[in-house]
Order: sequence, then C-alpha cells, then structure tokens
Amino acid sequence: MAKILLVEDDRHLASDVVDWLQFEKHIVDHVDDGNEADQRLKFYQYELLILDWELPAVSGVEICRRYRAAGGNAPVLILTGKAEIKDKEQGLDSGADDYLTKPFHLKELSARIRALLRRPAAMTGTVLKVRNLSLDTNTKVLSKDGKEIQLSPKEYALLDFLMRHPDEVFSQEDLLERVWSSESDASIFSVYTAVKTLRKKISDPDEKSVLATVHGLGYRLESK
Repeated sequence: MAKILLVEDDRHLASDVVDWLQFEKHIVDHVDDGNEADQRLKFYQYELLILDWELPAVSGVEICRRYRAAGGNAPVLILTGKAEIKDKEQGLDSGADDYLTKPFHLKELSARIRALLRRPAAMTGTVLKVRNLSLDTNTKVLSKDGKEIQLSPKEYALLDFLMRHPDEVFSQEDLLERVWSSESDASIFSVYTAVKTLRKKISDPDEKSVLATVHGLGYRLESK
C-alpha cells in the first residue's frame, strides 16, 4: 500500500488508473492540472508520483524537476505518448525514475509501481513483520502467532503504514495525511476510531498493546 499522487488530464484514463490502484489497496489523490499538482506537493507527502508528461499549465517533466529541486525523493513515474529516445532521456534527466509509454496495460503499470516501491529500504519485501504480527502485502493477510486476523480496508492501510515505520511516533494529523486520501471527508475522529478498532484486534486483553499511545504526541507501533 502506498499513497500516490496521479497527475493526468485524460479523465477517462485517470478514472481507470484510480479504480485499478484503489483495487490494489493504494491510496490515490488525482489532479488534472500541473499547478494543482505543485500545490499538493507543497502540503502533502506521497510515496509515489505518477505524472503525465503533457499537462495544462505545467508539464509533468517540469513538475518532476521542481519536486526534485525542492528535495522531494519519492519515486516518479512519467506517463506519455512520446516514444523517442531523446524524449525518454529528457524525462529521466528531469529526475524521473521510470517511464511508461501510452497506451499501456494496467498490469504493467502495477509492475512498474511495485518495482519503484521496492527501492526504498522501508518498502522492501512482501511480508512485513513486527513482533508476533506478520502482514503479507501480496495477499493482504494479517497473522498473529500464525492465526489470521480479519481487517477492514482502512485498518489494513493503517497497519501497513505503521509496520513500514516501526517505533516512529505519528500524530493523528500525521496519520490523517499519510493514510487517508486528501479528498476524503475523514477527520481526526476517523483516525482515533481506526486506531481503537485496530488495537483491539491485534492486542490481547492481558498484554500491553504493540500499538502504543504516546501521550501528547500520537501513536507508535513498538517493535520491542
């Protein structure tokens, strides 16, 4: 699971991509304008950017160049109908990590995304483990001491994120930004509720929960 910014002005293609990636459990924010993309990148953190090359106002290549110049380090995938080697060089020289030529199959897009998300150390592997919890990111199955635990989609997204960042403290505002889509009507109470229900599922009544509250700061998934 990753929080992805999709910048694509072809509404039909964007709708197909958003539906596909959400089916694969990703959180997707979609905008169709380069200026709006720049604004999103100033205020929100993403784990992957998918940028159409030819956009109104600001091109995807220019968005990528600005993002890298500002210190952004999330993987960037450029989408375009351009197929010439010189165009690919220009896209990659702007700071993009990969390049996908239109038209493309959604399964190929998924494969490219998986490859890009494997690059950071925190995203390697298909099974995340913290203490006696094991989360298979391919099958979307959580096990505790070998016993499967059913999670709602939002509980899964929250645990997936926390297991990729063990022992780090995140405020409710942090989690709202990182785990929930910025277009959703979720609130701080949504975070509180998701943490409460997730904690109940992964903890035993007579033990200290692996999902700890750090008073005044937020929540932490403790690895020890």
